[in-house]
Amino acid sequence: MDVRHLTTLRELRDRGSVTAVAAALHLSPSAVSQQLAALQRTTPVPLTEQRGRVLALTAAGDRVADAAEEVAAALARAEDAVTDFLTAPQEPVTVTAFHSAGLAWFPSLIERAESEPDGPDVRVRDEDVSTEEFPQLAADHDIVIAHRPFASTPWPQERVAVTSLLEEPIDLAVSRSHPLASRPSVRLSELSGESWSAAHEGFPLEPLLVQAMSAAAGEPIRIRHRVNEFNVVAAIIARTGTVGLLPRYTGLSAQFADRVVLLPIDDLHIGRHIDVLTRRDTIARQSVRTVIDWITAVVNG
Repeated sequence: MDVRHLTTLRELRDRGSVTAVAAALHLSPSAVSQQLAALQRTTPVPLTEQRGRVLALTAAGDRVADAAEEVAAALARAEDAVTDFLTAPQEPVTVTAFHSAGLAWFPSLIERAESEPDGPDVRVRDEDVSTEEFPQLAADHDIVIAHRPFASTPWPQERVAVTSLLEEPIDLAVSRSHPLASRPSVRLSELSGESWSAAHEGFPLEPLLVQAMSAAAGEPIRIRHRVNEFNVVAAIIARTGTVGLLPRYTGLSAQFADRVVLLPIDDLHIGRHIDVLTRRDTIARQSVRTVIDWITAVVNG
C-alpha cells in the first residue's frame, strides 16, 4: 500500500467528501479519486461506497483508515530520527479553542510563548462549533481545546489523542438583584417559571439545559434567548431578570464579576470536560507536547 493513498483514505474519513480532501491535499478531485482507486486495487474488499451523492468509507475502509493513523504516527517518528523535525523547539504550533477557553487562557499562553523566544511559535484561533465537530478541527490545527458535557459520548480516541485539562461544574447565573442571588445554592424547584438564556441548538451547553434540567425539574423550561457567547449571556443576565447556565471557572469575565452571581444547583450535577485533542502523529512532535504542557500549566495556575 502506498502511504499517500492511505493518507487520502484517512482524509476522506475525517473530512467527509472528495472535494474537501482535494482542497486539503492541494489535489484535483480526479487525482483524489485515482489515489482511492489505486488503494482499492491492493485490497480484496471494498473500502468505499456511494451513499447518495457522498463517497463514504465502508466498515473495512474505516479499519484501514484507523491503520493509516498508526502508519502516519510511525512515519512521523521516523522523520524525527532523520530530520530532527519532531524535536525542533521552535516549530510553529497552531492552537484553537472555544470562545470562553480562549478568553480565559489565550492571553497567558501567548505571554508564556513570548517569554521563551527559543520555544515553539504559538499561533491561536478561536472556533465556535458543536460538540461532534471538535475532533474534526484536529485536521486543520495542531492543538484543539474542546469541551463536552459530563454525560456525553467520549471523544473518538481512535482518531484523536486526548489530554484532560479540567472538569468544570456548570452553575446557575443570576443578576445581583435577583431574589435568589443571596442564596449559597439553589434547588430545581426554585427555578420554576424563570426565563432562560441558552446556547444555540446542538452546541455543548444546550443539552445540559434542555435535557438534563427539564427532565430533573419535571417540566419544560422557558428558553427566551439563544446566545453562545458567555460575555453576551452575562451582560443580559446582569441587566435583566433572565437566568442561565455559566461555567464556574471560565464563563464569567472580570467585568461582570460584581453584577452576576453563580449558584450551584444542589439537586443537579452538571458540568463539562475540557480536553486537548490532537492527531496522533501531531502529538509526536516535541513542540506540540511543549505547548500542551504550557496550556496545562496555565489552566492549573
